[in-house]
Amino acid sequence: MVGALLAASSGGGAIIFIIYLAVIVFEIAALWVVFTKAGEPGWWAIIPIANIIITLKIIGRHWAWIFIALIPFVGGLILGILIAIDLAKSFAKSGGFAVGIFFLGFIFVPILAWGSATYVGPAGKAGAVGAGGYGQAPGYPQQPGYPQQGYPQQPGYPQQPGYPPPAGQAPPPVPPVPPAGPPT
Repeated sequence: MVGALLAASSGGGAIIFIIYLAVIVFEIAALWVVFTKAGEPGWWAIIPIANIIITLKIIGRHWAWIFIALIPFVGGLILGILIAIDLAKSFAKSGGFAVGIFFLGFIFVPILAWGSATYVGPAGKAGAVGAGGYGQAPGYPQQPGYPQQGYPQQPGYPQQPGYPPPAGQAPPPVPPVPPAGPPT
């Protein structure tokens, strides 16, 4: 088939066809490496539809999400956006990287494959680094909440309750309120 296409086309068309095949092979190789980084067999990248199902598995979504693509006009768009966001989360990348995967996937998927990105787990599962956001940035300690500062009692007003104490902590002692009386 390739020989017939090359023989039937002009010289310029043959060069474009060869470049087109090279880009396809490059993109399949990039998806192969992404699958391998996620612990899946890389050869799934060359099987149509199955590679989308494996991608859904990597990002933590059920395989039946592929049926969203059957919705006319918007199905593929919705599925593409979901895959881009969750794939970025699964490799601990930012939302900007997800936008790059969606609009320039032919550039960002190879960056994901051969760059420093590591698979951190499915983004769609609770408890994963990417679940519900992008998680704690590596290298920074988890920051505790700010302690609630007590304010002094204002004369003539009752003490207002503060925030409830965190689970497992006793509430702070409440200072006694002096009885109201004539000023001295």
